[in-house]
Amino acid sequence: MKKNFLREKNDKTALSMRLALKLCITNGSSSIADFSRELNLSVPTATKIIGDLVEEGFLMEEGKLGTSGGRKPSIFGLNPDAGYFLGVDIARQHFHIAVTNFKGEEVLFIQDIAYVLEASSDSFHGICSLIKEKVTGAGIPWIKILGAGISLSGRVNPEKGFSFSYFLNDEFPIKDLFQMELQLPISIENDSRAMTYGEYLFRGEDADPNTIFINLSYGLGMGMILDGKLYYGTSGFSGEIGHFPLLDNDILCRCGKVGCLETGASGLALKRIICDHLKAGRRSSLSKLYKQKEGDLKLHEILQAVEEEDMLAIEGVEIIGETLGKGIAGIINIFNPGQLIIGGRLIVGKDYLMLPVKTAVNKYSLSKVSIDTKISFSKLGRKAAAIGDCLLSRSKVLGII
Repeated sequence: MKKNFLREKNDKTALSMRLALKLCITNGSSSIADFSRELNLSVPTATKIIGDLVEEGFLMEEGKLGTSGGRKPSIFGLNPDAGYFLGVDIARQHFHIAVTNFKGEEVLFIQDIAYVLEASSDSFHGICSLIKEKVTGAGIPWIKILGAGISLSGRVNPEKGFSFSYFLNDEFPIKDLFQMELQLPISIENDSRAMTYGEYLFRGEDADPNTIFINLSYGLGMGMILDGKLYYGTSGFSGEIGHFPLLDNDILCRCGKVGCLETGASGLALKRIICDHLKAGRRSSLSKLYKQKEGDLKLHEILQAVEEEDMLAIEGVEIIGETLGKGIAGIINIFNPGQLIIGGRLIVGKDYLMLPVKTAVNKYSLSKVSIDTKISFSKLGRKAAAIGDCLLSRSKVLGII
């Protein structure tokens, strides 16, 4: 980057350049007339700004726009070769890596890299070394990476850079530790919000400015796009739908309270339901494994049984779907979103999950509110958080979020 316009927050020309890049991200390729109109600039000023961005390598001319007559205007879009953005989605016992080009297109995805991150400097050094090894080993020059996004489960404060799942001390947020190790501009984010952002931008013109994303994995999380912007709340902890006190089941949640929605709608709940039935003598393809492991089934083993159409596993997913649908009905009544997306590991249940969700929504939501909400599964699947990390990093490096 030759110029400092990305860091000059108060300069009018720099702001216009960042907004021009944002326009290309949200609207795609545009003509000078489009830039002039959307950015409220004169045509000569828009021409100068686009020319500077082309010279800097951030935009490129993509050809001529077809018209009914007269001179065909040039159209400009993001230059995919301007640089890369790195996304790292850290889970309980593994992490995923994604890399996108400047245009936001996936160029690399590595899934399920085994690693248990602990709240220690040595552990963070280890994961950062492994990240560099995997990315450079795939042929991507580290020097061309412009920024990195890191997502983690649990409570994350993106502004201050703290994760309360991996807390070191009050003076040194993990964002700074990643930045020191990776030598890149770093943003950290809750995994559900990263998924939300990735899914929202991935859908392009089909995205709704009021989108709710439900992360149905080992736990239960939520991300919100309201009026086209990620919603964080006052302290950066919004989206804790898993700890909404909806259920009268007297089950102790991981948060220390009882009745949380997560105790009835999550991978943890699915595991408990299946194991309770197996303990009571219910027959299943999981019965032998359950005895061999003395009841210590793993979530991925249960989800594999779902994919293999084991009846008990399917019934468990249906129970989860009904409970989740009741919670979603409340979300729809409160937010009236145009789009509600369900992602996370449990979507392997497909229709076994979606049908009871929609049945419960129809039963418990206000029909005049829910009629305009489209409910669907994630299109990015297990890539959602890592891709979202890349796109969040790009937006933050460009200063457009």
